[in-house]
Amino acid sequence: MQRSEHVTGAAGSPMTELRSCRQCSRGSEKEMNNFERVNRRGMQMVSALPAHPTIVCLSHLRWDFVYQRPQHLLSRAARHHRVLYVEEPQRDAAAAFMEIRQDRSGVTIAIPHLSALSPASVLRELLDELLRSEDRDQLVLWYYTPMALQFSDHIRPCATVYDCMDELSAFAGAPPELPALEQQLLTRADLVLTGGHSLYCSKRALHPNVHEFPSGVDVAHFATAKAVGAEPADQSAIPKPRIGFFGVLDERLDRGLLAATAALAPGWHFVLIGPVTKIDPADLPRAPNLHYLGPKSYEALPQYIAGWDVAMMPFAMNAATKYISPTKTPEYLAAGKPVVSTPIVDVVRTYGAVGLAHIAETPGAFVQAIHAALCEPAARRQALADAHLSSQAWDQIWVRISERLRAAIIERRLKADPVATHTLATLQKTQKDQHV
Repeated sequence: MQRSEHVTGAAGSPMTELRSCRQCSRGSEKEMNNFERVNRRGMQMVSALPAHPTIVCLSHLRWDFVYQRPQHLLSRAARHHRVLYVEEPQRDAAAAFMEIRQDRSGVTIAIPHLSALSPASVLRELLDELLRSEDRDQLVLWYYTPMALQFSDHIRPCATVYDCMDELSAFAGAPPELPALEQQLLTRADLVLTGGHSLYCSKRALHPNVHEFPSGVDVAHFATAKAVGAEPADQSAIPKPRIGFFGVLDERLDRGLLAATAALAPGWHFVLIGPVTKIDPADLPRAPNLHYLGPKSYEALPQYIAGWDVAMMPFAMNAATKYISPTKTPEYLAAGKPVVSTPIVDVVRTYGAVGLAHIAETPGAFVQAIHAALCEPAARRQALADAHLSSQAWDQIWVRISERLRAAIIERRLKADPVATHTLATLQKTQKDQHV
């Protein structure tokens, strides 16, 4: 009897185990065949991908305003892609039209001009006209502002990128509808980039494909500050020591800190370069040792930094600065200058913690930090800065971003393919069942 049960396949018998192994083997072969089908389908999709899709950037920033993250990334993208940079509209025309011009970087700048009475639909029409000759299946929509969804949400690109470089809803004068539009953009996006660690922490739970790409630096450009000879005429007469800042002068500037620091150190001279926006220029502090030189070109910045003894970032600690990761930090360091900053989270984490930025919040502490920066050994700081900046070149950052962009395009195509989607879902369920 025992022999009969043994042959016919009682539970736990060798025959039962053999049949089970054969079924498992057949299941594994079937699963492998399914994987191969998906892989072949994926390879077909990859081979059909546009090698260099057109990138249509929708931004709240004027291309010629301040040279920062969008310009750095998209000018590098333009080496291999057609790049259209669409600015926010200007309501300054009798009749609506799109101004088109070519930047020397290779980026095409598109500026919508509307009349005072132009409805929102006109902006959509201008964008459609701009893209009329483009293959919509080979377009990447690259957003810097969720507000642009209002005139671009009808376009179905091969991928949507949200490059979040600031928490725009925290800025002065932010439109009340901006948070809701950002939620819509996060739903549509295939790839989300953040301009710093704090922003990454804020967005990573809101999307499955978020990547942190803090500010890079063109080391070669700013390193020329170490060898500049003649100073610009509007700075040469300012006495030393000079403590300098370049950037936008807006609600993020701690004007009270700047005024008090200048009063505590009347023998030091504070040089500020950049446009004044969203605040009244009359509200900027005035003193004999405070010097506002206005905006300067990106090309000219090293000439000005060369004449500074310390570079500063007197940012206010408010909602508008909570998530910022200032591009100027690595630029100051590449130029060979010590840095003094208020305790901006990303500055403290990335630079203060490794001895590359002096951190201070009160006027008295700011003066002490500047004094320490003036006295620190330049050679040691520069060696540390060079090592720290070696992986932060904008060229390297663009290569890494472009790899993630291509992966996002492939994933979007794969999800849109019914056969591949069904097969992947089946495989995932089979794998889950086998592990129960």
